[in-house]
Amino acid sequence: MKKVISSKEAAKLVKSNSTVMIGGFLDCGAPDKIIDELVKTDADNLTLVLNDTSYPNVDKGKLIATDKVKKIITSHIGTNPITGQKMMEGKIEVEILPMGTLVEKIRAYGAGLGGILTPTGVGTILEDGKETMTVKGKKYIFEEPLGADIAFIYGTTVDKYGNVSFEGTTRNFNQTMATAADTVVVQADEIVDCLNPNEIIIPGVFIDYIVENKEEN
Repeated sequence: MKKVISSKEAAKLVKSNSTVMIGGFLDCGAPDKIIDELVKTDADNLTLVLNDTSYPNVDKGKLIATDKVKKIITSHIGTNPITGQKMMEGKIEVEILPMGTLVEKIRAYGAGLGGILTPTGVGTILEDGKETMTVKGKKYIFEEPLGADIAFIYGTTVDKYGNVSFEGTTRNFNQTMATAADTVVVQADEIVDCLNPNEIIIPGVFIDYIVENKEEN
């Protein structure tokens, strides 16, 4: 069985200078309780890998408002003006990738691939400084795989073995990120004894710790 820890314990797993993946599409399927605790820690100089920077002072957006983050690798910052402001002031480095490219870079790391070839961005600034390759007359950008030291993800229902199921679109980036970090922590709305195998989206082998979504003292 997987170890169940508090959100505070989960946040303390993050060390300064770490690369941290955080699941969620805006505030859908984001591990908000863990993020709340991460804001309170001393860990800084972090690199965040996430689909978006959410909204000001909402889940992932709370981290952006702090001085903990040195770099963000993401596909969207438009809903959080604080991200843009810090980027323009030179306080945070922001690397923006097309959403499909971002998730495929993460998937490639989890699958043990050497990278991916994508036509998205050819002939644009996305191509600058990157290797390109022509295959059957078509030009592609080579993108390296993207992993992390730790991933904080969300799960609707998680069993004691770490198997994860999702309701609706809450799986979003969570499913792929679970394969691409050295340590993976899932915040669960509910912990049960055993999931029906037909409901399992993320096998427990990818999960290291479980945090139950509940109020803590």
